[in-house]
Amino acid sequence: MWIRKKELLSLSEGIRRALDGQPFDPRNNKEGAFSILKNDIYTLTHSGQEQKNVLAEEKEHLAEYLSDISHQLKTPISSILLMTELMADAPEKTKQEFLQSIKKEIRHMEWLVTALLKMAKLDSSVTNFHREEIPVSLLLGEALKSVEIILDIRNQTICLKNDLSLYCDKKWTGEALINLLKNASDFSVENSEILVDCGENPLYHWISITDTGEGLKKEQIARLFRRFESSGKENGYGIGLPLALSIMRGQNGDIAVSPGGHGSGATFFMKFYK
Repeated sequence: MWIRKKELLSLSEGIRRALDGQPFDPRNNKEGAFSILKNDIYTLTHSGQEQKNVLAEEKEHLAEYLSDISHQLKTPISSILLMTELMADAPEKTKQEFLQSIKKEIRHMEWLVTALLKMAKLDSSVTNFHREEIPVSLLLGEALKSVEIILDIRNQTICLKNDLSLYCDKKWTGEALINLLKNASDFSVENSEILVDCGENPLYHWISITDTGEGLKKEQIARLFRRFESSGKENGYGIGLPLALSIMRGQNGDIAVSPGGHGSGATFFMKFYK
């Protein structure tokens, strides 16, 4: 009787420690109702601790995203405030120039916040991907609608070498493809042709995008998919490629890079594992 009371007190103390987030494992290999109770309590407290850890990670991710958004918006907001102050005494022509600059900054801010919110949704694993069979030509055609202005300004064209159908989420995969096409346009020379190709092997289907730039160095590739690692190109926030990677990994896919060089541009491969 004394032993059972001692065990109950020990179990009670262990439960209190578990509620405080401390490790607690009352399991043993003995038989009997009391041992079953111990094992059930362990399962319950362990499950609760795991849920607590998940919530803590989500809270940390949310804090990081809020910090990122705040940091990235400071510069454009400061720029807008300065231009609005200067507009008061500026001639009409200068006012119009400031207005165009303000519109441009607002569009960049809108895109940045939207991209960050999409990444937050992807990283929190609450995104439901709806896979369907889609031809690459259809994906590319939809994506081109979002980049055609950039391509026209730079007199660049997109050439699809082959076509095939693959299973993916049309909306999210299109988003990833848009960002990879924008990246290819940024690094390609004007008056050039960006090559898009596709195919498959025993492991995965793939889409490739090859630019006409000078290729990438190893140290550049290591930084490509880090958030806010700017490419150095104008208006580059360093968020498009990380977003594309999050989308692909969310669909059990990946993105690989062939650096090119020596007269050939870099190639980005979107991998869709079978």
